[in-house]
Amino acid sequence: MRTKLSGDFFEAIFKAEGEIKTRMVSLMSHVVSIIGLIVVAASISLAQESRAIPQTLSGQITGQIRYAEGGQPAFDILVRCDSFNSGSCGQEMTDRSGRFRFTGLSPSQYTISVRAPGYLEQRQDVELLTSPSANLQFQLRSDGSAKPTTSDSVVVDSNVPGAAKKEFDQAAALVATGKKESLADSIHHLEKAVSIYSQFVQANLMLGTVYMDLGQWEKAEQTLKRTVELDPKAANALLALGELYLRQKKDEEAEKSLLQGLQIEDRSFQGHLSLARVYWSLASKIKDDTQARPYLEKAYNQVYKALALDPNLAQAHLLKGNLLLRVGRAADAQHEFGEYLRLEPKGAFAEQARVTVEKIKKALESQPKP
Repeated sequence: MRTKLSGDFFEAIFKAEGEIKTRMVSLMSHVVSIIGLIVVAASISLAQESRAIPQTLSGQITGQIRYAEGGQPAFDILVRCDSFNSGSCGQEMTDRSGRFRFTGLSPSQYTISVRAPGYLEQRQDVELLTSPSANLQFQLRSDGSAKPTTSDSVVVDSNVPGAAKKEFDQAAALVATGKKESLADSIHHLEKAVSIYSQFVQANLMLGTVYMDLGQWEKAEQTLKRTVELDPKAANALLALGELYLRQKKDEEAEKSLLQGLQIEDRSFQGHLSLARVYWSLASKIKDDTQARPYLEKAYNQVYKALALDPNLAQAHLLKGNLLLRVGRAADAQHEFGEYLRLEPKGAFAEQARVTVEKIKKALESQPKP
């Protein structure tokens, strides 16, 4: 029976110095030296990760999720795909237009499920037996349990002039298509909306995130900062800033923005995962485990929070596996990599995770039993 790990996990590890310095650290050095850590820190996009898909599989399921209240696209929502025959096919996070896509699917029947804290879980069954593709639409409805983790842009400022609102709506329609050329076209409308009404928080937020999606980092940073100036409680703007800095490897700035965003909206599992990646990045720069300990502890605690909010967050299991491997808990790391593979069997790091699991097995088997 596997022991449940608590938030005091790292404290227990570092206190057990005798055992660590002998058997565990020896095992860690042996395992890590022949395996290496699966690199997940800044390379994982918060939107949708790429997939390695066999050429013989051509089926796909696409869709879009919107909030029932306000109708705005739902960003960073977990979508899961399960086959009736073979179980999990993977999971995706919706992009900024609320869209998701599963590709490389075989002719079969599937269930697409949508989960978000504070909202009712939704499912739709799809069959790709007679058609190679399907497109689904979901609306998130509050479950009434607590404050939903909605996008900051769901409620539009009542003071926004009609002309600015018209430009914003045109931009939102373009963003919703999910096409790069449409994103570029949306900038004109958003910039015009902001020029008409400079305090248009929702337009500034969308403009900043569109700049991010197009890789225009300087403009994105300036616009998101302006959004926060207009509304210091705009959690999505702060979390987006954190993501921007993480992509640019500006770990200290990323940490500050993510902490501020999570202080406002602590139930963002993606925000906790992003912050964990920041601390993992900082720890990865330090070879000495004792010196890296504070960052390792923080990274683990953030992953722990992310998984408490969403136990099926595949990327969190992957990062947790790296953390466990770093401190010599090879068997527990193997379990986390297995969870990642269960949730994302076709994920970007699936093959590397499989190889790592096999190497851990061999390394553990080669160790003398106590």
